[in-house]
Amino acid sequence: MDAAPGANIRQSTDTVLMVRPHAFTPNPQTAADNSFQCDSVKKDKTTIARQAYDEVSAMVALLQSKGITVHLFEDDGQRGTPDSVFPNNWITTYNEGLIGVHAMYAQNRRKERRDDVLDFFRSQYNVMDIIDDSAAAEEGKYLEGTGVLILDRLYKIAYMCRSMRTNEELLEKYCRDFGFAAMAFDASDEGGTPIYHTNVMMCLGTNFALIGLNCIKNDHERARVVHMLESTGREIIEISQDQIAAFAGNALELQGRGGKLLALSTTAFGALTDEQKARIEHYTELLPIDIPTIELAGGSVRCMLAEVFLPVKVK
Repeated sequence: MDAAPGANIRQSTDTVLMVRPHAFTPNPQTAADNSFQCDSVKKDKTTIARQAYDEVSAMVALLQSKGITVHLFEDDGQRGTPDSVFPNNWITTYNEGLIGVHAMYAQNRRKERRDDVLDFFRSQYNVMDIIDDSAAAEEGKYLEGTGVLILDRLYKIAYMCRSMRTNEELLEKYCRDFGFAAMAFDASDEGGTPIYHTNVMMCLGTNFALIGLNCIKNDHERARVVHMLESTGREIIEISQDQIAAFAGNALELQGRGGKLLALSTTAFGALTDEQKARIEHYTELLPIDIPTIELAGGSVRCMLAEVFLPVKVK
């Protein structure tokens, strides 16, 4: 890539939005295309909900201890939003002062959009505009935020694997609205099932990329992705299908008090080899987080973190 990022642009942030669920449960409306989701949960609903609440609470405390600012919102369970713990799908933020509100595939996930979250951001940050494409879901068009979009914020590239949760027309509009170039490709698991969210197979840090290249079956598309990653200065660390199934790709680089952190689950951490861990640790500290109950819903640590890049208001 010829264009270098501006000095004030960062790939990762020190501030996140999280939602703590009071009535967590795997979502039946997303089971059809989310092969990571667990259908046979043997524990009762009350136990699952309590464990999920506790896991989120512990994760918030761990992130805060590392210098991450966490804006924590509660979901009291009255809204009928079992996947609310994964806010990165409905909202994205940008250092230009923009907020994106995105079109969700599942009917009950469309209710995750919260005006109190938007009002909070308006009160604390310089929000220039909110670009709301959520109504496109009523037309059968979806683009589930940073679930389907892996954003290179340094070079303004949006990587996306096509699935039921994506729409190329919405992708083009997104890129126009937020100033990104699209890099779309097809990706599937060993059984040929399309990968529903790009963020389960790909994680992009400042200097590295965790990616399941063997999920991209088309040689030309795979070569394009590799070329783009290498030309933007990323070391490619490949992960296998089995590691992807253990959420090894569902990680997020953050800016901690002492430097960069890679937040990932203990499941994901345990799936990585010693060599992979060493290569990652060349760039960032690994921060494993224990969330086995949350992972029953088919998402992991990255899905739980909606990054906040908005400029803070000067008071």
